[in-house]
Amino acid sequence: MSGSYRDPSNSEVKSINQIQNDFFSGLIHVFDPPLPEGVLNRLEQIVATAQIKKGEYVLDVGSGTGVLIPLIDAYTPQAIYACDLSRTMLDHLKERYPFVHIIAGDVRDIKFPTESVDIVFINASYPNIADKKGAFTNIARTMKPRGRLVISHPMGKSFIDLLKERSPFPLDDFPERKDAETLLEPYGFRIEQFVDESELYFFLARKT
Repeated sequence: MSGSYRDPSNSEVKSINQIQNDFFSGLIHVFDPPLPEGVLNRLEQIVATAQIKKGEYVLDVGSGTGVLIPLIDAYTPQAIYACDLSRTMLDHLKERYPFVHIIAGDVRDIKFPTESVDIVFINASYPNIADKKGAFTNIARTMKPRGRLVISHPMGKSFIDLLKERSPFPLDDFPERKDAETLLEPYGFRIEQFVDESELYFFLARKT
């Protein structure tokens, strides 16, 4: 994937989302601890990048069973929202972290008030977002001025190449820095930090 993205029809997005819902709902056990060696440390680095302040509102997109939740909660935000296509995974998350507000569905459809969220994490789930335009339009709408967006994968962007071989739905590549800048500029985001290593990928973009 370059600086552009696919522009699927609404029916195609719903179909892909349903396939993902069914697929991930049957893989809950795969996402349970223990994590592979080194992944927790890299996740801590990813979360630290957002510089969460006490009292801020945080949205975790593609949260799954909540691998980021305890790391986010350590910074004492005002509220944590977890969004995922799989209600089954969110129910599993809620059992562990009852203080989290769960949202089952596509991030493009979240009905948050305008300029109400401080930080958005999209960890290990950027390739799965079928409607990039709808997702980033809504994220930009809900995010406060100077809000932070962190897109990441704790095992590096090349990990997606392995997933493509067995995935029943399309997966996009993580973008290079120039492509990420092109992708996010129309939504008012400016990239401030970009890391692309063999086992760690993330970038921090701020809403201008």
